Amino acid sequence: MKVGVLMGSDSDWPILKPAAALLKSFGIESEVAVASAHRTPGKVRDFVCAAEEKGIGAFIVAAGAAAHLAGVVASYTTLPVIGIPVNATPLNGMDALLATVQMPSGVPVATMAVNGAKNAAILAVEIFAVSDKGLRGKLMDYRKKMAEDVEKKAARVAAQL
Repeated sequence: MKVGVLMGSDSDWPILKPAAALLKSFGIESEVAVASAHRTPGKVRDFVCAAEEKGIGAFIVAAGAAAHLAGVVASYTTLPVIGIPVNATPLNGMDALLATVQMPSGVPVATMAVNGAKNAAILAVEIFAVSDKGLRGKLMDYRKKMAEDVEKKAARVAAQL
């Protein structure tokens, strides 16, 4: 199992780095690349078209501003594409959100919240977990730990009352 992680600019890496770390914690490799839908479209096409040969089963794609990268990736593959709109302009990521979420019928991109890379990683894990019972178990453990962490925080707040 491997996820292709693609970003339109190296400035998107701080947003995507936690997603790559989260994937790794689940035992899922990522292949990371920087390629622009507008400035290096051939590189995007080559990355996507070679993905299945490399064992990539899903994509996490981040871009800001016009944010067409996830849609371009989706146009070249039938593998799941998870888009992350990046807050990179004075519009606070709304431009990227709309460009990512408004895909034409038949070419879907699962769109996360602005800068929502961790949820993108979790969705990729969930996609792979459909056919991997061990991964489903890891997801259940992850959710259990999240719930335990919330209870610890609630206890800390209650102790201050």
